[in-house]
Amino acid sequence: MQITKIMSTQLVEIQPRELKFTVEAMKQSSCTVHLTNVTDQHIGFKVKTTSPKKYCVRPNVGMIKPESICSFTVTMQAQKSASVDMQCKDKFLIQCTVVPSDTTEEEIPPKFAKDSKNYMEETKLRVVLTSPTHSPVLLPVNGVLKPEPSYETSMQKDKLQMGVESSPPELLVKNVEDVKMAANREGSGSQKAVENFKLLPTEDEEFSPSKEESIQAEDGEVAKSRQVEDVEVTKSTQVEDVEVTKSTQVEDVEVTKSTQVEEDVEVTKSRQVQDVKVTKSTQDEDVEVTKSRHVEDVEVKKLSEDIQELKSTISALDSKLIEAEHTIMKLKEEKSSTIHGKETLKQELAMLRRSKGTIKVQVGFPPLFVCMVALICLAVGFLLCAK
Repeated sequence: MQITKIMSTQLVEIQPRELKFTVEAMKQSSCTVHLTNVTDQHIGFKVKTTSPKKYCVRPNVGMIKPESICSFTVTMQAQKSASVDMQCKDKFLIQCTVVPSDTTEEEIPPKFAKDSKNYMEETKLRVVLTSPTHSPVLLPVNGVLKPEPSYETSMQKDKLQMGVESSPPELLVKNVEDVKMAANREGSGSQKAVENFKLLPTEDEEFSPSKEESIQAEDGEVAKSRQVEDVEVTKSTQVEDVEVTKSTQVEDVEVTKSTQVEEDVEVTKSRQVQDVKVTKSTQDEDVEVTKSRHVEDVEVKKLSEDIQELKSTISALDSKLIEAEHTIMKLKEEKSSTIHGKETLKQELAMLRRSKGTIKVQVGFPPLFVCMVALICLAVGFLLCAK
């Protein structure tokens, strides 16, 4: 019942539905996909792509616990040059199926085989390529806002003007506006002070045109000195900000490099371990297969020998049976002949018994015989006397 319910509902929710990569020359681009298990079962997933040499998926196989989220990262390898055509036909296939809770990662791939009877949910994601965007900065030039072409050109101009590396264009605009606001405030403050000074004079002094001019000149000099100090402070803050941004950028670059190196080392180690495991498993399988084949060959040879021996014994028994049948036939014929002889003898005895009363018995020698013997004796005596 649980399997039929799961087959009728969705196993996993996928966000995002498209893989977006920024195409830049000699730079990698990554995209993260989140899989949300919306069932109360353990779900195994596997990721496939039409261009495995172009993309790297980590991890490409895994298990999601009930009502939890699992993510994998797809990294597009660095391209030699940024292609003008942003149309991409590459696609990714995400396969999901229900697995037992004690399933390991090595047991997940066989569950997605073609001959597997497990229910599989398949989702296709297409790849979208985008070009890198550069946001322009608006700077006031003669009262008109004009876009600045790039960050590097503004940096080079500021180097020529100030002799040091300046902050990014946005900071420059803000700092210039702050300087103008401070100058306006100071000017308005000095004018108000002069007006107050005119309206509320002291009792011991009197106003005169020369005194007013000198006060205004002093106020102007104070305002100018303050503006110069503010400009110097802003310059120093800008230089400090640039140094801080540089140090942070260098630290970020070092951190990213170290993380990339660590990730690459871990990936290579994991690949090596997987390759070693795969080679060991293949070697073990080959050894087991060779052993099983050898055992099968030995058993087949033994069986063939036994079959030949049985055939020879059967042929010998067949010959003996044929001889026995011949002897039995002979004995049967002799038996029938003896039976026939016995019957003939019985018939003769019966005939003799019947003819016994009519037979006459002669006593002594017959006379013919006596005459013949006498003649022979006379002839022999005559012959002897003649000699």
